[in-house]
Amino acid sequence: MNEFGSDFQDEDEIEIEAVGVEVDSQPIELYKVLKIADAVSGGGEAKYAITEGYVAVNGEIETRKRRKLYDGDLIEFNQEFYLVICDAPPTEAEVKAKPVKLQPEKAIKNKQEKKKKTKPEVAKTKNKPEIKAKPKKMEEETKPDEKIGGRGSIKFF
Repeated sequence: MNEFGSDFQDEDEIEIEAVGVEVDSQPIELYKVLKIADAVSGGGEAKYAITEGYVAVNGEIETRKRRKLYDGDLIEFNQEFYLVICDAPPTEAEVKAKPVKLQPEKAIKNKQEKKKKTKPEVAKTKNKPEIKAKPKKMEEETKPDEKIGGRGSIKFF
């Protein structure tokens, strides 16, 4: 029997010392906690250590760099323990609107409409070749002479 008068023995519990890492908001990404705790010199080093399997969260090896951590999560890295501490309540992550894929019928109609719109534009440019030619001359004048090799003296157009 243990001190509480029960035959149940809790052999899994051990007592450890952990460094408290206070954060302003939760959830927070794992690599950021390692940076805040000064366990690593930078974010790149933190991400590398995580992907290589050197970091454990709540007793399990973690390889996701952006794993969300909350108040009370325990991180083990380099034989040291870090405890996430946050007084603020968890905030919901903003849901980013993903573009909705069109159904095949609608997609075909949209493609046909785009083709119709582009055809008149092509026709307009064919009717006005003079306007198109003038900007090319201006572009040629403004271009600095660049020598790319032994044939820098030959100019086309």
